[in-house]
Amino acid sequence: MKPLRRTFGFTLIELLVVVAIIGLIMALLLPAVQRAREAARRTICKNNLKQIGNACTAHVEKHGYYPSNGWGSKWVGDPDKTMGLEQPGGWIYNILPFLGLDVVQDIGAGSSSKYDDLAELKSYVIPLFHCSSRRKAVTYPGSESSYNSATPALVAKTDYAGNGGTSVAYGPGPNISCQGSFPNCTWYMTEPDAVWNYDQVKGNVRTNFNGVLGLMAQVRPAHIYDGADRTFLVGEKFVNPKKYKKGDDTSDNNTMFQGNDADITRWCGSGLHVMHDYNSPVSDLNSLRFGSPHSAGTFFVFCDGHVQLIDYGIDAVIYANLANRKDGAVFGDLWSGQDVGPTRTYE
Repeated sequence: MKPLRRTFGFTLIELLVVVAIIGLIMALLLPAVQRAREAARRTICKNNLKQIGNACTAHVEKHGYYPSNGWGSKWVGDPDKTMGLEQPGGWIYNILPFLGLDVVQDIGAGSSSKYDDLAELKSYVIPLFHCSSRRKAVTYPGSESSYNSATPALVAKTDYAGNGGTSVAYGPGPNISCQGSFPNCTWYMTEPDAVWNYDQVKGNVRTNFNGVLGLMAQVRPAHIYDGADRTFLVGEKFVNPKKYKKGDDTSDNNTMFQGNDADITRWCGSGLHVMHDYNSPVSDLNSLRFGSPHSAGTFFVFCDGHVQLIDYGIDAVIYANLANRKDGAVFGDLWSGQDVGPTRTYE
């Protein structure tokens, strides 16, 4: 008689218990994994801004001033224009050579069909200008047309914006005749609501502009009276999460290579406090402010090249002072918890 063989296996109850334990472990580990991924994405975002700051510094070393921010939302960078006031493209277009992207800036150079060629430029994606916590580095729908370029259905965008200071100035820019008659053009502005000639534009820049990267501005290091280490250069821009991929947000509907506008410039004046991305109602203020998808705060690169995470709870006065390069308010250690205040003033 053969001996009985003992069989091994799980009962249904035992199997369910094992599955429950595995599910519990996964539930405990998943938040930690998500935090680790977000920490990695924040590190990448911080590094992006560091490289952007280095490119702006290289621009200063070569030209003596921070990149001009171009003409307005109706204009895209032109490779056959100089990199000064005659360049309709904004600060991103102007720093391309200092990122090793001369070939991108040269798209359409000397072409007899440049109007169509620049549409290729408008769709050229550069991962460096995307925060992976927000959206992938791909093209997205765009609805803003340009005077000097055809308009593709999908365009390259940026998650970073230049510091326009505390005095808001943006709009479509000069009329189409400026393409061949600079600077004898009529300039149309959305904010402030104005129609200017070139001299009036420059007068407004001299009188009201206190940022670093603004409309027709050429800020030199000597113009940053409060110190390069205490003045914003570029930061993450606020975007409504519902609008990340749609292209119908008026401050996120154009190419990253356009001229001065809310797509590539943000401000820190009254009512424009830094804010975490949220499903906000339609608001002109929200389309003009800095912000990010990060829960802890928003990254900024300062004019000296260092990158700092700015907490959403930062004091509104200090925040505005950090955007204003010439208000005379220079602070101590803003993040140490010590008392802070102006230490000197300028005429």
